[in-house]
Amino acid sequence: MERADTERRAFVEGTADARRMGRAGWQIFVISAVVCSLAVGTKAQSATEYQVKAAFLFNFAKFVEWPPGSFPDASAPLQICVFGQDPFGEALRNIANEKTVNGRKLEVHQVADLQHARSCHILFIASSGKASVKQIVEALRGASVLTVGDTKGFAEQGGMINFVLENDRVQFEVSSKAAERAGLKISSKLLSVAKLVVV
Repeated sequence: MERADTERRAFVEGTADARRMGRAGWQIFVISAVVCSLAVGTKAQSATEYQVKAAFLFNFAKFVEWPPGSFPDASAPLQICVFGQDPFGEALRNIANEKTVNGRKLEVHQVADLQHARSCHILFIASSGKASVKQIVEALRGASVLTVGDTKGFAEQGGMINFVLENDRVQFEVSSKAAERAGLKISSKLLSVAKLVVV
């Protein structure tokens, strides 16, 4: 159990980057991730919580494979979108400005309609839109969009990754079947640090 917690914490800061840095770098990343996790308080809407969730979204992008047709060309950016009221503040945009995924730049957009949502690669469905999760998932049928949320029952309603707070730490559940239906391949590394894999 303790080992699983350590792996989950390290994932927040970027597992692949840490491994490239060797054992010393790995330990630094684990310590940084532990600090981030401990900083998440019990208040569900705290800014620190969404800084951690923003880091997770970036890491999800590194461990999910989209079908080739999801990008118009090799240099097209990866689109991270927020549907509903944006809870991230500048945290997600700051990451997008500084990071790339597989050589692709990141772009962050707030979307208000389902037609635009279909052009996203990652769609975070904010809690303000929780009443229409089923409608959103249905509207995205046939599109290769990774749906992420943080509301109770999100995965059961067809969402792919759901953030949960446990012992004041941000963790996540994964529905691998929902991802497969959208043509997405989720790395076993990501699945290994998920709290629960919903099939």
